[in-house]
Amino acid sequence: MAETYEPRRTAVLLVDPYNDFLSEGGKVWPAVESVAEEVGLLDNLRAIVGSARRSGVRVVFVPHRRWEPGDYESWDHPNPTQRNIMVRHSFAKGTWGGEFHPDFQPEPGETVVHEHWAQSGFANTDLDTRLRQHGISHVILVGLLANTCIESTGRFAMELGYHVTLVRDATAAAKPEMMHSAHELNGPTFAHAILGTKELLTALRGEGSGA
Repeated sequence: MAETYEPRRTAVLLVDPYNDFLSEGGKVWPAVESVAEEVGLLDNLRAIVGSARRSGVRVVFVPHRRWEPGDYESWDHPNPTQRNIMVRHSFAKGTWGGEFHPDFQPEPGETVVHEHWAQSGFANTDLDTRLRQHGISHVILVGLLANTCIESTGRFAMELGYHVTLVRDATAAAKPEMMHSAHELNGPTFAHAILGTKELLTALRGEGSGA
């Protein structure tokens, strides 16, 4: 049974669309470039965001904490990703790498939620409040990384009662094995739908059938 999405109740969650992740010269781009290019990440993100806007689906930006001097250094137990950020200064505030990719800029009226410190876009942010205040029940997760922020945000969304959709080729990771784990092993334990971009675009155009 094909998925359908009522525009007024659906949001595309665009996670961490920073230059450091998505642009040539970004600090993290070399780590994800191979997988990103294999799946056509940038073109698929452009297509999904554009389709969402045309169909009236809400686009919500879900950004990671932009690094600032002193972040995590006094913490008792920063996680491994945070320790890496302390070294490479990913998404540094006030830098090109900490800006959103030029093709993924918020339009007037679109929501940019509070920055998440770890991997879930819901933990310690206003994402749940903003979604509920707009009557959102279905969330479509795209962006970076498949096996960290996308997975953590999707799991948290499921726990909060949202219908969760993952998109296999609108995300990336450092290794193909991580993509496989995110979509074939872990995703089916919490996501209500795992689609490709073409399937999702058909559903957003209202051409599917089912519930």
